[in-house]
Amino acid sequence: MFVFNMQINHKLIFKIVFIVLTIIILIMLGIGIYKILDNKKVHSGDCTKQNKVNLISSKNYTNVLKAVHDNLDIYIGTKIKLVGFVYRLYDFSDNQFVIAREMIISSDYKGVVVGFLCNLNGANKYKDGCWIEIEGTITKGNYHGDIPVIEIYKIKEAKVPSDEYVYPPDKTYIPTSGRL
Repeated sequence: MFVFNMQINHKLIFKIVFIVLTIIILIMLGIGIYKILDNKKVHSGDCTKQNKVNLISSKNYTNVLKAVHDNLDIYIGTKIKLVGFVYRLYDFSDNQFVIAREMIISSDYKGVVVGFLCNLNGANKYKDGCWIEIEGTITKGNYHGDIPVIEIYKIKEAKVPSDEYVYPPDKTYIPTSGRL
């Protein structure tokens, strides 16, 4: 009968396991940092570089609205196209209105008006409540603080869409880049 007696050096095993785990964590951290930096570098200006016009629909309206308000600097220069109705407040200038949608906030269909502030020479041609389709570029403006403002370069009257109401942003929506 052969008996093999082996002594285990617990300190050496602990050191090896510790070093291997540390290397794995550093590699994962490096990959994460690379992806974050690469994402900002590549995607923050993607839309403007390609001159792509991003279509905002009823399904993504409030997600985009929230993303642009939360990360305005990333979206400056982005071109968008959307449909909404003209909505004005008493302190707007003659060239300002909100391209708005009514967002349903409760189960009994109570709603609030949400939208983007817009600038357009001759905006007073469009009456409150009329539906329009616009194309414009997101800029930084000031209305009781910094907010996104759409500088309109194309506008036309539109029919009321079949899905005229919008709903609050998805709980799962997390913007990860300058893409809409």
